[in-house]
Amino acid sequence: MQPKQRILNAPVYQPGKPIDDVKREYGLTEVIKLASNENPFGSSPKAKAAISEQLDNLALYPDGASLNLRWDLADFLGVKPGQLFFGNGSDEILLMISRAFLSEGTNAVMATQTFSQYRSNGIIEGADLIEVPLKDGVHDLEAMAAAINEQTKVVWVCNPNNPSGTIVTASELEAFLKKTPKDVLVVLDEAYYEYVVDPEYPQTVPMLAEYPNLIILRTFSKIYGLAALRIGYGIASEELISSLEHVREPFNTGTLGQVAARAALQDQEFVKACRDRNREGMKQFTDSFDEWGLSYYPSQTNFILVDLKKDSDEVFKKLLSQGIIVRSGNALGFPGFQRITIGTKEQNDKILSVLKEIVTGALK
Repeated sequence: MQPKQRILNAPVYQPGKPIDDVKREYGLTEVIKLASNENPFGSSPKAKAAISEQLDNLALYPDGASLNLRWDLADFLGVKPGQLFFGNGSDEILLMISRAFLSEGTNAVMATQTFSQYRSNGIIEGADLIEVPLKDGVHDLEAMAAAINEQTKVVWVCNPNNPSGTIVTASELEAFLKKTPKDVLVVLDEAYYEYVVDPEYPQTVPMLAEYPNLIILRTFSKIYGLAALRIGYGIASEELISSLEHVREPFNTGTLGQVAARAALQDQEFVKACRDRNREGMKQFTDSFDEWGLSYYPSQTNFILVDLKKDSDEVFKKLLSQGIIVRSGNALGFPGFQRITIGTKEQNDKILSVLKEIVTGALK
């Protein structure tokens, strides 16, 4: 049996190394995972309570339209319920957008390096890929606008960008949108939206009124700490959302995810506390990197990409041997770098102490 040849050209997503795997491989009892940009502070107690109240309903199918979550989120964002679209994580929404808009003879414009699933979905759908290099770690929106042609159906903009953590500003995005043809879909992937503190970051929901070719993607997996439950969402015009509903699988989000997301949304104190603690943790890293003379990208996320000027995979293995999982820059298109999720103060202290030994050559 032979699958479609083009899917074999799509890279298989490589998640962060599992904790139990590292424990077995290195004979460790304690491992810190700072590889997948998860929230080290967990999730809201309100979300956990909401889940426990649903445990007697597991035999029932979920609400396929996510109606209660839809109404709550629409009220929170100040949009109409029909402007929302839900997925099994925002990853599934990327897939559905690609299925709906991309095909052979079309193309998608994206940055390189950026989130790998844009590329993978384009390959699977048979579309051509126009990849525009980052400029100082940031999307080069001018070059991306110039790359759009008559075959372009989708432009992917990851803001903040993964893996660099950088942002495009409101003025840069506005200038880009004005140049983009109205029949080209612009996808703003804002998975790390709630972590951003830079005042120049664009507030994009109000832009929907002027740009009907815009869709904003966000998620409950990051700062809300619900990654295991896979709830992502899109915000766009009702017309665009209606077209995407044709490629959505029935019951694609689960009951536990829906009720947890509703409860998490009501606990903005938890969100603020996580954002504040994340910035404190970020400062732990940047202060140390500055002291050691290391360069890094200014991050508005819950991770930092740092240039250790050493072989990425070798550093990755040294950290593994010490019970610390990060993401090798080689896997992200940044050789010499490591992408490190911001952890708790204690976790940050642990990895920084090991990194200091690596940087100074004390850890062989």
